Amino acid sequence: MKPAAPPDSSTTLSYEQAGVNYDLIDPLKVAAQRAAAATGVHLGAHGFSEVAASRGESAYVVDVGPFYIASIVECLGSKALVADEMQRLTGKSWYEGIAQDTIAMAINDLITVGATPLVVQAYWAAGGSDWFADAERAQALVAGWKRACDTCRVAWGGGETPALAGIVADGRIDLAASCTGIVNPKSRLSVGDKLGPGDAIVLLASSGIHANGLSLARKLVERLPQGYLTEVAPGLTYGEALLAPTVLYSPVTEALYQAGISPHYCANITGHGWRKLLRHPATHTYRIHTVPEVTPVLKFMQRHAQQDDAEAYGTLNMGAGFALFVRAEDAQRTVEVANAQGVAAVIAGQVEAGPKRLLIEPLGIEFGDDALQLR
Repeated sequence: MKPAAPPDSSTTLSYEQAGVNYDLIDPLKVAAQRAAAATGVHLGAHGFSEVAASRGESAYVVDVGPFYIASIVECLGSKALVADEMQRLTGKSWYEGIAQDTIAMAINDLITVGATPLVVQAYWAAGGSDWFADAERAQALVAGWKRACDTCRVAWGGGETPALAGIVADGRIDLAASCTGIVNPKSRLSVGDKLGPGDAIVLLASSGIHANGLSLARKLVERLPQGYLTEVAPGLTYGEALLAPTVLYSPVTEALYQAGISPHYCANITGHGWRKLLRHPATHTYRIHTVPEVTPVLKFMQRHAQQDDAEAYGTLNMGAGFALFVRAEDAQRTVEVANAQGVAAVIAGQVEAGPKRLLIEPLGIEFGDDALQLR
């Protein structure tokens, strides 16, 4: 039998080729949002009402009178598969970081609307009871979950640990988190109603790939000579770099409130990459004049996937994990507050009047109004 040819490393590897096609996924999201919007009237029976502008945003907001309640549920995705393979290769459990990734997926979405996170719930669905028999791995998951809760100053309220043989693959686990928060005072609400020309765009640094783009990252392994053990930088393997935990940004947003800075809008840069800067439905031009340093693992991925800048910035966070749209006069102070919390930040650009588009001028990239369909 003729041996299989090695994967062609000279061709572009897109996110769609890795198995994720947003053109197929996003229409379902839009349909679900439209159906869900019709259910908001039920809140009136309890004396409450929804904040309609939060529909389609990263967290849902309910007006309960003296303050707002925000909520979100998010899953980790496929990053646990990288942790499993790295455990096989190194004998080390990576689930403490994986726990932080899972919580970050929920909390970093919740804080976009100006909420203070209050309670996190866990959903850990394993392919069988045997998953929990690995005491080191299970304890790492628990320790990491608690540490992330302590960092964000949230209560871990409880959770669910089903064994779902036949639904979740044997030896695997599907991780998710829900989070509830409070917007108090109400003036902290950030759903874009104050967003407008003249606002500055401040980007907070990422720690690496975070928890989006892992399908592409895992597909790329087929092209690497030593797989996950291929060096990204001296002393740093591809697998280790991928497993850098996602930054928890709530300490920054809480510190901004204490400093008297209320963002006009926020975006968690996850799936869709920098196209998330176009998330708000208003018609504005977002002009980027400064891009943050790209982390080594993302440079490595772009190079080996043979992606141009438009493909990379439209898929991955490329060094920017969270965007804050603030008054121009608050921009430098926003950077200083973020730095004081140990998160690097850069004043990246500004919002202007004009057609809805994102211009990343140093790279010659333009994303138009059709680049992101989430509503």
